[in-house]
Amino acid sequence: MALATRTDKRTDKRPSMPRTLWDSTVGKKTVMAVSGLIMLSYLVVHMMGNLKIFFGAGQFDSYAHWLRTIGEPFLHYEWALWLIRVVLVAAVVGHAVAAYQLSRRDIRARPGGYVHKRARASYATRTMRWGGIILALFVVWHILDLTTGTVHSGFRPGHPYQNVVDTFSTWYGNTIYIVAMAALALHVQHGFWSAAQTLGVGNATRDRLLKTLANVLAVLLFAGFVSVPVAVMTGVVS
Repeated sequence: MALATRTDKRTDKRPSMPRTLWDSTVGKKTVMAVSGLIMLSYLVVHMMGNLKIFFGAGQFDSYAHWLRTIGEPFLHYEWALWLIRVVLVAAVVGHAVAAYQLSRRDIRARPGGYVHKRARASYATRTMRWGGIILALFVVWHILDLTTGTVHSGFRPGHPYQNVVDTFSTWYGNTIYIVAMAALALHVQHGFWSAAQTLGVGNATRDRLLKTLANVLAVLLFAGFVSVPVAVMTGVVS
């Protein structure tokens, strides 16, 4: 009986499958890949929504209002939007924590650092870490600027079109946004291909196609997002 009890205690101390997966390098990379694809999907949809600004204030403001009424009357006002926000926050946190822990693990594995940098490493690969930090800081700024209006002196609740035009009428608003979108493009360029490798989609025959698709996505996202501040600066949108 005593032996059986001791055996049960040892069994109970075994880590669960999710914990074992999370503690592994493969598990953390999988979390990064899945969360990254969730955020990428959101970015594509968000960019397409932003482009509605070219159809005028009425179309853009109506779109912003529709986002808050998705699922009505089954869902209450803004419930779907808050559900999207919760999923995004979970994806961002999971992505950031996994990236940080993988980075620390990599540093511990190579305490002396590299004698020579890898010649074949792309610019996007070498800048993934600081690019992620720039994007994290930008997300905070973007929310305070166009969602809560905390750092936006001319913010008008319920007038998203005018708020966007007002933000991109300032040099610092354009600079912050364009720099962040450049960091985003580099992040997507490397991250999409890396996620495909982690999830087992990539192989020798698909490698070129995946890299091309990653480049196309990076360029389209950068061009789509940056077209809005450029349109405001040039007077196309006013």
